[in-house]
Amino acid sequence: MTDMLTYPDVTQLAVPFFIAAILIELTWIIIKGKGGRYETRDAVTSLIMGAGNVASTILLGFIAYGFFMLLWRITPLDLGTSVWVILLCFVLDDLRYYWVHRFGHRIRWVWASHVNHHSSQHYNLTTALRQTWTGTFTFMMIIRAPLILLGFHPAMVLFCGGLNLIYQFWIHTEAIGRMPRWFEAVMNTPSHHRVHHGRNARYLDANYAGVFIIWDKMFGTFVPELEREKVEYGLVRNLGTFNPIRVAFHEWVGIWRDVTQPGLSWRDRLNYCIQPPGWSHDGSRDTSETIKRKHLAAHPEEAGTPGFKV
Repeated sequence: MTDMLTYPDVTQLAVPFFIAAILIELTWIIIKGKGGRYETRDAVTSLIMGAGNVASTILLGFIAYGFFMLLWRITPLDLGTSVWVILLCFVLDDLRYYWVHRFGHRIRWVWASHVNHHSSQHYNLTTALRQTWTGTFTFMMIIRAPLILLGFHPAMVLFCGGLNLIYQFWIHTEAIGRMPRWFEAVMNTPSHHRVHHGRNARYLDANYAGVFIIWDKMFGTFVPELEREKVEYGLVRNLGTFNPIRVAFHEWVGIWRDVTQPGLSWRDRLNYCIQPPGWSHDGSRDTSETIKRKHLAAHPEEAGTPGFKV
């Protein structure tokens, strides 16, 4: 069994492409007067969040990698490094990403890390760089454990994860409309991912895919982008700040305030961590489910339409 296996850091190699693509998108928007918007403070915040993500990975990445290498040493399986194994690893890691992403919207502890990615009210390529600083503390590294125990080397798994993130960069744009029908049917696209970033009741908790949209179609979380309903970007309750420190940590602070309220049971305190965002012990707040129910109560004619299927 090979411990020493290395792959290139593809996300670092892709940085020049990211910068060039952002400049091209910005130029396109300026010339055409359509295809999205850039707001200087918002874009700068996204870039700072991206830099912070790189820094946190450098500082804390050893925790996840050490865990993965421990699993690698105890598994009796080794699938090797053939092209077919890498392709299989890529597909299975994308399935892993789907579930981590879904947990990130349905478990508040994980949402506290992921929420910053949804905090921009704009949707352009800089939004893709608005990444978490606190992913290590969600413990979602555990979801990768089965891949390593099945015989995929940790370096290969992380390599495939890097390719996954690179793919997702280009779908953060309004400059691209719809792709060919066959592509939209299988792959995640700008249209599909715009839905995911929507704060509209219809679009909440949908389209968790990284690369392959087929996961959402398989697990019932796919919602198409509708011409009649423009996507509104951001959070259900937007932050109203460009301060990267607040963007990175505001939900963790919110969890702390909730779990330290006086007079709560231990179950309530735990539920403030593990229930969906918006859960409260007294029902005074709205989760995505209650937002959808209230929308349907006001618009009963939309029952059974995409996003409101029951």
